[in-house]
This record gives sequence, C-alpha cells and structure tokens, in this order.
Amino acid sequence: MLTIGQKLPDFELEAYQQDSIKNIKLSAYLGHWLILLFYPADFTFVCPTELAEAAHYYPQFQKEDAEICSLSTDSVWVHKAWHDQSPLIKNITFPMLADPTGNFCKECGTYLSKEGISLRATFILDPDGLLKAFEMHDNSIGRSSAEILRKLQAARFTRDHPGAACPASWHPGDQALKPGLDLVGKL
Repeated sequence: MLTIGQKLPDFELEAYQQDSIKNIKLSAYLGHWLILLFYPADFTFVCPTELAEAAHYYPQFQKEDAEICSLSTDSVWVHKAWHDQSPLIKNITFPMLADPTGNFCKECGTYLSKEGISLRATFILDPDGLLKAFEMHDNSIGRSSAEILRKLQAARFTRDHPGAACPASWHPGDQALKPGLDLVGKL
C-alpha cells in the first residue's frame, strides 16, 4: 500500500475517454497534479453521483494544473457502455481508467479481494508523482469533489510555500501558518 510521500508506481492502463479507448501511462502526468478517484463499479448507485460531481468540478481542477482520472476494476468496454447509457456519466471528459485484473488497485491498497472491486479512495499526487493526500472509506459513503479540490489547493500552497501549513478548512486567500509562529497571513 502506498503511504504519504511515496511515489506512485508507473502503471499503464486502458482508459475510456471522449469516445475513444487508449492506453495511459501514469508517468505521462508527471509535471502536473493528479487526482485518482478509485470507485467500486460502474452501473452502481453512489458512483455516478460522485463522478458526475467530479465532472462538474473538472474545469476547476484543470485551473489548478490537475488532471482527474477515475478508476475501477471494470473494463473499458463497461466504462463505454456506462458512459453511453447514463445521463450522469455522459458529461465525463476525464479518463476513466480500467483495472480489470485489480493489480493497480492491489498495489495502491484499495482492492477488496473477496468482491473483486476497489474501495472508494482518492489519491492526490504532486507533479513529482508523490502521494500528498489520500482518503479511503467504506463504499457506501460518497465523497465531496469540493473537499478534494480544497485539499489539492492546500497541497499546492504548501508546495509553493515551503514551511507553511494550512489550518483546518483552509481555502486559497485564507491565512496560513508557519510552525512555531502565529498566523502569518497570505504568504
């Protein structure tokens, strides 16, 4: 399982994106922020609400120099069928990665072997491919794209301002902290 500060293993996965199927090497995102949205399965109940929300926020992630990739153990053909049939999923333009063997999910620690699916998890990777934040929880609990965006912005801020820290519920423009000092303002 990956831990904070570790580099993401370089996998090549098939992806469905904007009516095409292609291979995507995760190292292609080096130099940019990467958000990996692991989810259990296509044609389920919670997953389309999350991915539709991520699609809505996608332009804001792109403004932060971040790419989103969703990922499940379904095949690219299942991703395509879901994209073609679901009104919520039709709006997704980011890559939908396929890990039908579960090997990448296993490497990342999200794989549920008894079910053959991934846990719901979010990984935020910096431009060097290092894991800066992750969240993993029960598949019955949906996540918030607004909170993922906030965490990305905080990670970008602390990378751009070494030694700074972001307090609880920090948003761009809020005061930051310097350990050992009081609030230091907008660095």
